Amino acid sequence: MGEGGKEMSGKPAIVSQQEKRIIHIIYLIVVMDVTWMFMQFSILPYLARSLGFDTLWFGYLRTMVGVIQLLGGPVFGRFADVFGARAALSLACVASIVFYLLLAIADSPAMLFIHKLPTVLMHILPGSRMVVSDLTEPQHRADALAKLGLCFAVGMITGSTLGGTLSTHYGKTFASCFAAAGNVISLILVVKFVPKSTKAQDPQDNTDSVKSKKSVFNLGEITRLMKFPGVTRTFLVKIVSGLPEGIFQVMFSIIAMNFFKLEPEQNGYLMAYFGIVQMVIQGGVIGRLTALYSESSLLLLSIGVSSLVGLAEAFMQNVFHFCFIVIPMMFSFSMFNIITDSMLTKSVPSSDTGTMLGLCSSAQSLLHTIAPTLGGFLYENYGVPSFGLIQFAVNITVFVYLIRRGFKHQVEHKE
Repeated sequence: MGEGGKEMSGKPAIVSQQEKRIIHIIYLIVVMDVTWMFMQFSILPYLARSLGFDTLWFGYLRTMVGVIQLLGGPVFGRFADVFGARAALSLACVASIVFYLLLAIADSPAMLFIHKLPTVLMHILPGSRMVVSDLTEPQHRADALAKLGLCFAVGMITGSTLGGTLSTHYGKTFASCFAAAGNVISLILVVKFVPKSTKAQDPQDNTDSVKSKKSVFNLGEITRLMKFPGVTRTFLVKIVSGLPEGIFQVMFSIIAMNFFKLEPEQNGYLMAYFGIVQMVIQGGVIGRLTALYSESSLLLLSIGVSSLVGLAEAFMQNVFHFCFIVIPMMFSFSMFNIITDSMLTKSVPSSDTGTMLGLCSSAQSLLHTIAPTLGGFLYENYGVPSFGLIQFAVNITVFVYLIRRGFKHQVEHKE
């Protein structure tokens, strides 16, 4: 059961032309979604500052988003498993349209908080991961998810550049409406090209589906996935090791504005540089590594590199130093998320990949719930170096734990 659905269903390993077209449409939708998301990232910190937000209040805003998505992620994943990919992605696109329209009219601190409410359903990326996981074989899944990361990088480049340019020359209202219009296009693509369901069909899956379709909010159906072998341990590693990097990412807009002293357009160029680095890593490095090495080895590698990145962040002094750190940082971050998502989806049946990826999304949301408040406290009291030192300490501890656990398993196997 650990390798899940496609092998159970007897589906051939070769992906059909229709499935390839669906996957390519999903890649396009992800590029567009991430473009609008990073446009918003280019707008939000400066809009919040103009409305009187300090670092702590900006942290509260990000914490609110984390809490909302933490609650919405598993439910959205369950909704996708029950009602299919088309319904789930359509719902996410509609929520995104509302989100950007509310951002366009946000002119007070209260409206800035209100415009975040639709994020409870804004799970286009997890929904896209579900479709790709459903349509690819387990042995090719990590590579396919890496290509989704490549799409993320393309969207990061275009969104960061476009957001800074549009908000500087035309204002945040125009930029937000532009993003809302882009999500309308995504909705049309979903309705026209994404099938109602992308699940592998077999009698067992159909029986389970009938039994569980009665309630999307069935907490037992969601939490039972944690009982599959290896799932709980991988989840704990995903949360503990990902927290320090999550703190740095959530606080980066503040770091760029206050520590690096970047203007909106310069910040957009820096984010575009992130995207170029990630595009090279996801497109030319990760896929090859997943074909050559085991997922457990690559997980160890990503955590080890992340600990060294944290040490480097603790001693950086300016944005020039940071540009060098970005390369190993993006490698470890991308590899870590791809490998953990791949390991988790392989640990459950194909009928539950949406719920599993919803839980993965909630793990990220949990980090974003804790990270803003914790990051704001650390920034105000200990400065930017504290982020790097914590990342080094946490990841080196997890690295040693996994090494010792792997050694212990080898000894038990020999005995």
